[in-house]
Amino acid sequence: MERYRSWLALKRVTGVGNVLYRRLLDRFKTPDAVFAAGEEALQTVAGVSLDLAKAICSFAAFDQVDREIEKLDALGVTLLSLQDPDYPPLLAAIYDPPPFLYVKGDPQTANPYPVAVVGSRRASHYGKTVAERLSRELAEQGVTIVSGFARGIDALAHHAALAAGARTIAVLGTGIDRIYPPEHRRLYKEISEQGLILSEFPLGALPEAHHFPQRNRVISGLSLGCLVVEATLESGSLITARCALDQGREVFAVPGSILSETTAGTHHLIRSGAKLVERVEDLLEEILPQVRKVPRESAFAPVLEGEEKKLYDLLGFEPKHIDQLIHESALSTAAVSGLLLALELRGIARQLTGKFYVRI
Repeated sequence: MERYRSWLALKRVTGVGNVLYRRLLDRFKTPDAVFAAGEEALQTVAGVSLDLAKAICSFAAFDQVDREIEKLDALGVTLLSLQDPDYPPLLAAIYDPPPFLYVKGDPQTANPYPVAVVGSRRASHYGKTVAERLSRELAEQGVTIVSGFARGIDALAHHAALAAGARTIAVLGTGIDRIYPPEHRRLYKEISEQGLILSEFPLGALPEAHHFPQRNRVISGLSLGCLVVEATLESGSLITARCALDQGREVFAVPGSILSETTAGTHHLIRSGAKLVERVEDLLEEILPQVRKVPRESAFAPVLEGEEKKLYDLLGFEPKHIDQLIHESALSTAAVSGLLLALELRGIARQLTGKFYVRI
C-alpha cells in the first residue's frame, strides 16, 4: 500500500478534482513527480493556478495519509490506480474517471461483459420480479452485473447475480468502510467474496446526497450498457442513464403500466430513444450479440498464425481498448486495426462501443 501514498495525498489537495488529477498525470506521469515539480512547472497544466500550485508544493498532511493506509490494511481494502493493469478499462475511458478506487474483493478476477442494472428503491412487485429475472438471465449468460448497492432494484440485481454464481460489482456512494443501507451487511460480505465492492470516496465518507450522482457515473462508466428496470421521473436511475449516454454507452429500459408513477421514468427513456427491453435477448442482441450461452473457451480453437495469433491471444472476454492492444502487441496502429478487422470477419472477435474489443 505504501506505493499509493502519493496517490492518496494528491487527492487530498483542495482543488484537485478527477479531471485535473488526470491532466497532472498526463503531464508528470506519477503523483510523486507532481509533488516534485515546482510551482512554475505545475502552472503549465490547464486549471492549475498559482494558489493551487502552492497548495500542491506545500502539502504536509502525509501523517494523515499514513494513518489512512494503516486503516486500509486493517480493513483488507486495496487500491486500484488508473495506472494499474486491473483498473477497469471501460471506466478509464470516461472523461472524469476516479484516479483510484477503493476495492474489497479480488480485482484480478475477470469481470466479463459488465452491464449496469439499476432502478427504483421503492420497487413494485412487478419491478422486483422483472429485475430478478432479467438480472439472473443476464448472469447466466456470463454477464457481470453492475449496480449501486441501494435498496430495491439494485439489491435484487446483486442477489440475482450471486444466486446464479456470477460476478457482480457494487459501487458505493459512501466510504468503502461504511455499509449503507445497514441492512445490506450480509450482501456486502457476499459480494466482496464473489465479486467486487468499489468506492471512490475516502474512508468514513457518509451517504451524502451529492455522492450518489458521482457514484452513478461510475456505475455507467464500468458498463457496456445500462438497463433501467423501474424509475420515477425524479429517480437517480435517470442520472445513471444520462451518464451512460454521455459516455457513449447503450441505454435500455423496461416498460410498465401507464398508471404507475414508478414506470414514468422508464417510459420517458424509451420515448427519448432507449431500447425497450421485454426479454434478455433484447439487450444481448443489441450490445453483446456474440453471447449465446455462458461464454467458455471454445473446444475448437481457431487456427491462427503469426501476428494474427499474437493479437488474438491478447484478447479476452473482458473488453480491451485498441490503444492497449497496440501497446501490448508492439505492432503499428495500422497493423493492429487490420488484424482486428480480420479477426472480426472470421467471427472470433468483436468491436464494442468506444473502440474496445473482445474475443468471441
